[in-house]
Amino acid sequence: MIENIWAIPLFPLIAFVLLLAGRNVFQAKTATWVGSLSAFLSFLGSVAALWVQLSEGNHLSLFPWLSFGETTIRFGIELNQLNVLMMILVSLISFLVQVYSHSYMKGDQRVPIFHAYLSLFTFSMLGLVLSPNLLQLYIFWELVGVCSFLLIGYWYFKPEAKRAAQKAFIVTRIGDVGLLIAVILTLLYVGNLELTTIFASLDAGEIPPGMVTLIALLVFVGAVGKSGQFPLHTWLPDAMEGPTPVSALIHAATMVAAGVFLVARMFPLFQSSSVAMDTVAWTGAFTAIFAAGIGLVQYDIKRVLAYSTISQLGYMMFALGAGGYVAGIFHLMTHGVFKALLFLVAGAIIIVFNHEQDLRRMGGLWKTHPTLGWFFVIGCLSIAGIPPFSGFFSKEEVLLAAFADGRMGIFILGIVTAFLTAFYMFRLFFLAFWGKSSIETRGKTVASTMIWPMGVLALLSILAGFVEVPGHHLSFWLREGSDTISGKVGEASIWVAFFSIAVSLAGIILAWAVYANKSIPRDLLQKPFPWLYSFLHRKCYVDEMQRAIVVEPYRMLGFLLSAFDRYIVQGIVHLVAGIPRFAGAIVTRLQNGQAQTYALVSVIGLVLLIIGLTAGRLFG
Repeated sequence: MIENIWAIPLFPLIAFVLLLAGRNVFQAKTATWVGSLSAFLSFLGSVAALWVQLSEGNHLSLFPWLSFGETTIRFGIELNQLNVLMMILVSLISFLVQVYSHSYMKGDQRVPIFHAYLSLFTFSMLGLVLSPNLLQLYIFWELVGVCSFLLIGYWYFKPEAKRAAQKAFIVTRIGDVGLLIAVILTLLYVGNLELTTIFASLDAGEIPPGMVTLIALLVFVGAVGKSGQFPLHTWLPDAMEGPTPVSALIHAATMVAAGVFLVARMFPLFQSSSVAMDTVAWTGAFTAIFAAGIGLVQYDIKRVLAYSTISQLGYMMFALGAGGYVAGIFHLMTHGVFKALLFLVAGAIIIVFNHEQDLRRMGGLWKTHPTLGWFFVIGCLSIAGIPPFSGFFSKEEVLLAAFADGRMGIFILGIVTAFLTAFYMFRLFFLAFWGKSSIETRGKTVASTMIWPMGVLALLSILAGFVEVPGHHLSFWLREGSDTISGKVGEASIWVAFFSIAVSLAGIILAWAVYANKSIPRDLLQKPFPWLYSFLHRKCYVDEMQRAIVVEPYRMLGFLLSAFDRYIVQGIVHLVAGIPRFAGAIVTRLQNGQAQTYALVSVIGLVLLIIGLTAGRLFG
C-alpha cells in the first residue's frame, strides 16, 4: 500500500484533465459524478494511508529529480501523522463540496469547468501536504494560489469577482516571495531542501542562530499571506465574490489551511528561534481579536464568516507560537469541519433568499427551514466553544497552550476573542433565522444533494472533538516518534474551561438580547461610540492604508519608471539610431541620379582642393 500513496492526489488530477478536455461534452450531472468520485477515491486512499501509518509507521520515498554540482534535489512523498490527517480533511471536504455544488451551481453553463477547477485545487493541496522537501512544497504552494485565482474569479463577467481574484493573487504573492527567499537561504546554508535533512541540521547546530530566525520569519511571511493573517488578510473577505462552495473549500481545508500547515510542518524550525515563536504568537493573537472586532459590524453573511475564518486562523497561529503544536493542528481539524458546515448552510440560505446576502433583509428561516436552522446552530455552538461540540475541545487546547506557556497577554486576547466570536456568530444566526424577512421564502426548498453533505459535517462537528478528549489520543499520536516536537500535553485546567464557557455563553446571551429578544437596542455600539463603529465597519481602514502606503507609491514608481523608459531610454535609443539615419539622408540627397548635381559637387570639390593646396604653399 505504501508504494501506492502517490496515487491519492492523482485521482483529482485525472478528473481535472477529463473535465477540462470534455468541458463541451459532459453534462452537469456527469461532471459532478467525475469530480465527486475522484475526491471520494482520494478520501478512501487517505483513510487507507491512515491505516498504513498506524500499523507501519511513517514512510519516506524519494527519487532524484535535479542535480547540479554536488547538490541533488529529490522529489517524492512523505507519510506521517500530520499529512495523513490533512489528506483526510482535504479529501473529505472536497468530496462533500463537489456533491453540494451539483445543486448550488444548477443552471450555470460552465459546470464542468467549475468541477475541473475544484479537482485541480484538491490535487494541489494533496500534493502540498505530501511534499517531503521545500522546493516541491513551494511548487504546489504556488499551484494552490493559481487555483484560488481561478475559482474566486470563476464568475469573471462580474467586475467584483475579477478584482477579488486579482487581489487574492497579488496579496498572496507578497507572502510567497518571503517563502521563496526562505527556500533559497535554506539551500545555501543546508545544501539540501529535504525537511528531514533541514531538521537534522537544526539539531546539530549547523545553521547560525540568526539565519535560523531569518528563515523562520520568511517562512512565516508565506504563511501570513496564505492564511490571511494581519496585514495580508485583506484578500480573504473579498474572496467571497466566488461561488459559496469555493468559499467553503478555501476557508475550511485548502488555501487558508496551507499557511497553518506550513508553520506546523516547519515547527522544529520555529522552535529553534524564540523570536520566530513570539512573532507567530503575537501576530496570531492580534489577528484573532482584530478580525473578530470587524466581524461584529458586517452585514454580508459570507463576509461575517470570512472574518470569523481570519479570527480562527489567528487562534491556530498563536497556539503554534505558544508551543501548542497539537492544539494548533487540533483546531485546524475541527475548524475545517464546522467552518465548511457554516459556509454550506450559508449557501443554502442565500439560495432560499434569492441570492440575497444582506442579513438585514433576512429572517424567519427557523419556521420555514428548521433543518437549516439546526445545522447552523450546531456550527455556531461549535465555533463559539460550547461543549460537547468539537470547537469547545480544540479551543480549550489553544487557550491552555497560551496559559501553559506563560503568555498571559495572549491568553487574555484569546478569551476576549471567544466572547466576540460567540456574539457575532449568534448575531448572524438570529438575524437569519429569527424575526421576519423582507423576502418571500415559502416554497423555496433545498435539494437533498445540498442537505446530506451538511448533515455529515454537522455530525462531525459534534463528534470530532472526542478524538482528543478524553485521553489525549490525538496528542500522543501526532507526537509519536518525534523527538524534535516538544510542547505541552498537560492536564486540562478546569477553571480555564469553565471561564471560557461562561464568556462564550455571555456572548450568546448578549446576541439573543439584542437581536432576538430586542431588550437591548441594536445601536448599542453605534450610538455611544460612532467613531468606533465606523472604524470597524470600514474594516479599520486597512485597505485604504495599503492603498496609500503600497499601491499608490508603487503606481507612482511605475509611472516614473515608465516615463524614464519612454523619454530617457527610448530618447537615447532614438538619438543613436537618428545620427546614422540623418547622415544617410544627407548622402541620399547627394546620390539623387542627376548628372548636373554630380558635376557641381565635383567642381566644388575641385575648387576646395585647389584652395587648400594654394593655402598650404602660401602659409606652409
